[in-house]
Amino acid sequence: MDGGGTLRGRALVEALRAPSCYGHACDAVEVVETHLSWVLLTGPFAYKVKKPVDLGFADFSTLAKRRRCCERELALNRRLAPQLYRDVVAVTGSLVAPRVTPLGGPGPALEYAVRMVQFPQYLLAARQLEAGRLTPRHFDALAADVAAFHRAAPRAGSRSRHGAPAAARAAARETFAQLHALPGLEGRRAALDRLERWSEARFPALEGVLRERRREGRVRECHGDLHLGNLVLLDDRLVMFDCIEFNPALRWIDTASETAFTLMDLRRRGAGTLASRFLSAWLEASGDYGALRVLDYFLVYRALVRAKVALIRAAQCGPGTGTRAAAQAEAREYLDLALDFTHPRRPRLVITHGVAGSGKSTAAQALVDGESLVRVRSDVERKRLHGLAPLARSGSPLAGGLYGEAATARSYGALEQRAADILQAGYGVVVDATFLSRAQRAPFAALARRLDCPFRILACTASRAVLRRRIASRTGDPSEASAAVLDAQLRAVEPPEAAESAALMHVNAPARSRPTLKASFPPRSAP
Repeated sequence: MDGGGTLRGRALVEALRAPSCYGHACDAVEVVETHLSWVLLTGPFAYKVKKPVDLGFADFSTLAKRRRCCERELALNRRLAPQLYRDVVAVTGSLVAPRVTPLGGPGPALEYAVRMVQFPQYLLAARQLEAGRLTPRHFDALAADVAAFHRAAPRAGSRSRHGAPAAARAAARETFAQLHALPGLEGRRAALDRLERWSEARFPALEGVLRERRREGRVRECHGDLHLGNLVLLDDRLVMFDCIEFNPALRWIDTASETAFTLMDLRRRGAGTLASRFLSAWLEASGDYGALRVLDYFLVYRALVRAKVALIRAAQCGPGTGTRAAAQAEAREYLDLALDFTHPRRPRLVITHGVAGSGKSTAAQALVDGESLVRVRSDVERKRLHGLAPLARSGSPLAGGLYGEAATARSYGALEQRAADILQAGYGVVVDATFLSRAQRAPFAALARRLDCPFRILACTASRAVLRRRIASRTGDPSEASAAVLDAQLRAVEPPEAAESAALMHVNAPARSRPTLKASFPPRSAP
């Protein structure tokens, strides 16, 4: 602790409830407390004061350390939310009459704080989700933003210890040790032991994968704490804020671990459909389908981290209080969720079949949302193979360039490898491509037989007039299909033959209605 420790900090925060402490108009001050900080909400601005604590993974025990962490927090979060983060300020004066002043102002600093533009708390993603105001569109955009942030973030150097397999294992082991030491899981110790055994048994098979991902540049200086409490809806877009500044090891992580945090939180809040949507969109935007091999491990870890945070918060509450009991119950919920993530899935493979404009992407997206499949789009992967962004125009002629015979064969080979990787990671996949010929479909049927997983062909149809209208009206879509391309496809299409009929799922996409799935999979195993 620093000086009078937490009691001194609480006294200072109580004194800062007075509106006269601030050099701007302020009618009242509300205090929000977390396990690491106090946030003073004044109306125009929010002031984040770090608690004088040392929890091992976060050390704010001296005033100098708290100032350094405030400055680091400001710099790191300006990467993500520059519109929110203003500056670092000092708290001067006395414990009974403090003043918030700019750095370097008169008098010694009693404390430091990060000053942010205040936003209404109902705009936090957690609250917006509860109110039913977040849509799949928000999570499509968030997935693209997270992938772009990861691409731009610095990658761990070869000499850095951050993100190494040993670091991932040490983080998991430390979390288990802390959970065992904290009160509040009475009657659930057997479940915690089971999770610890699962984590230890799972790690050896992942060690080489994690090492390879690090070599590929998948360990980046991430956000580190990307749950829904650290996302805010501004101008109808989810904005990331409040990243981890206090511990580089928790910030320099595999991007799969980062994404797992958001997925875990969505699942915990009962938003499984949005979780599937976010995962598939992030994989498509990043191209990092290999993340699925380590995702379950990180989902379990992230749920346990939140269980730990809830128990720390409970320990900071007074004994016998409703707040403490609620926090302990929350920790047990996270424990149950972690156990859910250890259950096996039965992967399934779906391919689409249909010409441009027949509704393949819409139907594939319905399987992402309704069946928790991962979508792989040929229009995106074909361009990725040639170093192009999804919305880039290749300028390829009809049946030439990216769409020539050799390039098309290469694209379908890449799609097959993507599907195999996803299935072997334990996830279901829908491959969104035209699959006009039997020769293109046959390898995927063989892949399903080889991996012993259910296989379906999603056959999409629409009238010629609807097809032409859809192609003519497309904007902001990776597809480069034109009316000439459509005519060529209609001449070349090979309908599924009798041997493929058992796998068919028919989708009729009339002009003014949403495609309706006419068949579905056998009952699903536990997620």
